[in-house]
Amino acid sequence: MRTNRRHGIHRTRMRTHASEIFDHSYILVFPTHTPTPTADVCCSQREKSKPRKPMRHTHLSTTARLEAFSDGVIAVIITIMVLELKVPHQDGIAGLYAVIPTLAIYAVSFAFTGIYWINHHHLVHRTEEADELVLYANLFFLFCLSLLPFLTSYVLEKKMDSFSVALYTSSMVFTGFSFLLLRLAIARRLRLAGKLEIQDTSVQHKHLYSLLTYLVAIPVAFYHPHLALGLCAFVTIIWITPTAGVKPREEDAPFPRP
Repeated sequence: MRTNRRHGIHRTRMRTHASEIFDHSYILVFPTHTPTPTADVCCSQREKSKPRKPMRHTHLSTTARLEAFSDGVIAVIITIMVLELKVPHQDGIAGLYAVIPTLAIYAVSFAFTGIYWINHHHLVHRTEEADELVLYANLFFLFCLSLLPFLTSYVLEKKMDSFSVALYTSSMVFTGFSFLLLRLAIARRLRLAGKLEIQDTSVQHKHLYSLLTYLVAIPVAFYHPHLALGLCAFVTIIWITPTAGVKPREEDAPFPRP
C-alpha cells in the first residue's frame, strides 16, 4: 500500500510537473501566433496619416453651346458694322462716290469677320469635346473680334489717317493671335484623341504667315495707309483660297460619280 501510494504520489508529481512544463511551453508559444494589437494600431494610424493626392477632374463639354454662343456674338458684330453705314447727303454719282471709302472699309471688316466665322465653324467641328482651355481661348478670340466694329468706325471718323489705320491693323494682329491660340487648344484635344492630321500643321503655318503680314502692315500704315489696308485685304483673299499642298480628307472629298 505504501509502495502504491508512493508510486501514485510520484505519478501525480510527474503529471503536475509535465503540466507545468506544458503550460510554460504554451505561454512561450502563444505570443508568437497572436497578432499584436499595437502593430495594427500603428499601421492603421500610418494609413490614416498618409496624405491622399487630390484627383484632377477635367471638365469636358460638347461643342454645341460653344458654337451657338460664338455664332450669336459674330452675328451681333456684323449687325453693328452694318448699322454704321449711313446714306449720303448728296445725290447721284457724287453721293455714291462719297461713301466708297466707307463701303471699302466695311467690305474688308465684313470679309475679315466672315472668314473667321467659316474657319471657326470648320475648326470646332473637328473635335467633339471642349475643355476649359478651349472655352477660355474661344472667349479671348470673341473679345478681340468684338473690337472690330469700334475700330472700323474709328478709321472712318479719322478719314483713314496713319494712326487709325495702324490701330485697325493692330487689332487684326490681336484677333489673329487669339484665333491661333484657339487653334492650338483644339489641336491639343485632337492630339490626345489621335485625330491630328497633316492639314492642321499646314493651316498653322498659313496662320503664322498671315500674322507676319499684319505685323508688316503696321509700320507701312504710318507712310502709306491705303497700302496697309491693301495688305489686310490680301490676307483675307489668302484665307479664301484652300491651303496649298494639302490633300482633302476622305470625309470632305466629293462623292464619286457613277
